[in-house]
Amino acid sequence: MKTVAFHTLGCKLNYSETSAISRKCTDKGFHCHESFDTEADIYVLNTCSVTENADKEARQLIRKALRINPDAKIVVMGCFAQLQPEKISSIEGVNLVVGTQDKFRLPDLLSEICHHEKLVYHGGIGEVEHFHVSSSIGGRTRSFLKVQDGCDYPCTYCTIPLARGQSRSGSPEDILNELEIIKKQGIKEIVLTGVNVGDYKYHDPKSEKKLKLLDLLKLLEDNSGTISRFRISSIEPNLLHDDIIKFVASSSKFMPHFHVPLQSGSNAILGKMKRRYRRELYAEKVHLIKNFMPHACIGADVMVGFPGETDELFNETREFLHALPVSYLHVFTYSARPNTEAFSMQGHVNEKVKKERNKILRILSDKKTSCFYLENLNKNFHVLTEKIDEQGFAYGHTENYIYAKFLSKKPIRANEIKTVSLLEIQPENGDNIIALANAIE
Repeated sequence: MKTVAFHTLGCKLNYSETSAISRKCTDKGFHCHESFDTEADIYVLNTCSVTENADKEARQLIRKALRINPDAKIVVMGCFAQLQPEKISSIEGVNLVVGTQDKFRLPDLLSEICHHEKLVYHGGIGEVEHFHVSSSIGGRTRSFLKVQDGCDYPCTYCTIPLARGQSRSGSPEDILNELEIIKKQGIKEIVLTGVNVGDYKYHDPKSEKKLKLLDLLKLLEDNSGTISRFRISSIEPNLLHDDIIKFVASSSKFMPHFHVPLQSGSNAILGKMKRRYRRELYAEKVHLIKNFMPHACIGADVMVGFPGETDELFNETREFLHALPVSYLHVFTYSARPNTEAFSMQGHVNEKVKKERNKILRILSDKKTSCFYLENLNKNFHVLTEKIDEQGFAYGHTENYIYAKFLSKKPIRANEIKTVSLLEIQPENGDNIIALANAIE
């Protein structure tokens, strides 16, 4: 039996696909591990195109695998493999490069590399039409369920449409079948993932019904069974329709937690990025969420250093975020990507300035998170326990995504939901904070 070790770079979507492909390999008779730390006959690296140092990371991991087993076969698949197949195939030790169209055929392709020194499976991204439902089931408490793939948005900084193709969605039947697989694992929480989840749409050829994201959310809630929690990984502000916000507010299964990409608080920069909204719409959505769910957690993606971002325009973003009741920021520094519009734009920002702006927004994010935690002290929430440490402290997230630590007089195990009262906030692992809580027995 051949042993296959997997490693995943990048987003939750990649993790769901790695897990699904690993299970397919197991069904074909391979013995699979989701870690490069073990000796294996074949190492499979699922890559990301968003990572700035994708090439560097890939080379480091390939060297690591070959140190463990110099005779191993190396496979590189995923977004970076789709965008840079020639570069990857030239890396010493790589035997198989698999693009977007063929990655779900990996179990069949693995047998071929035993007879060839190097193979590249790379089709044009315009040829990618099929949707492959997938989910991660390696964890005990949470699963990432892929419901959508690809993107039709022409954002000027982004390579994802080039790496994953056009927007496409899973059928309700396939998604519900995957839901049943997750249920059998005893998992309590599901995160819905995709490149552009809000763009979910499916035309049922049998009933002629056209389903959108809200229809899928209702279907998942109706069939949730033992699943206690659903979260939406990320949703564009122009696709976060009011009826979705109201549905989540009224749902006992969908958590009051939204991640809404902003990218910039300057309308001038949003226009250059070709984003499909302006800051006024973003603010409207954030305030609507808070009106219906005052305790809701709201995260935002923000990019600093986009071409043409002057000090004045950056300060627009900083002041806009300062005034908004968002709970945390994911701050990214713009990096020029070939084959994007922004690559050839004028006004590229100095790297030192980018670094300073990134630091300013990360400090703002820490303040936002502290304020959000403080607002929720002395209130009761439900924590899904993710781990227990050696001192008996249990750790997990509340429904509104506060990371909490607590002791319980009664025995507690991972994957249990406990009611707690949040008492105070404490530093945890450097700059992070955690809420110290008391279990309500």
